[in-house]
Amino acid sequence: METNKLYECTLIIDGGLQDEAIAAAMAMVQRVITEKGGSISSVLDIGRRKTAYPIKKKTIGYYAHIEFTAATAVIAEIEKVLRYEEDLLRYLIIHLTSALLEMRKRVEKYSVVIGSMEDNVSTESVETDTAVE
Repeated sequence: METNKLYECTLIIDGGLQDEAIAAAMAMVQRVITEKGGSISSVLDIGRRKTAYPIKKKTIGYYAHIEFTAATAVIAEIEKVLRYEEDLLRYLIIHLTSALLEMRKRVEKYSVVIGSMEDNVSTESVETDTAVE
């Protein structure tokens, strides 16, 4: 018997669609994963963003990540269905190995502690503005 493995599916849906059509496309992808025997653990909707380059003559995409567990044989079946979906500009399914999960934990740990330079500059300017008054 094959064991289930952890996968992540990154989607780019056509950003020019109405919100209802985007929600329907997301529901379709989630339905395909569960119908093929997968179990969804988390869904992260990033939202509309500008793409780095035009994809199918579109420059705005709706980005989302879906983490799920499934058998290895199921991935080909899921990709077969997603390949012909017109609302999806791109999709990528990767196997999340223990090394990738460990690296993700380290990035999350240190990104919270360090933060970005823009965050530090904005808080320093607020502190100096209040000190001057």
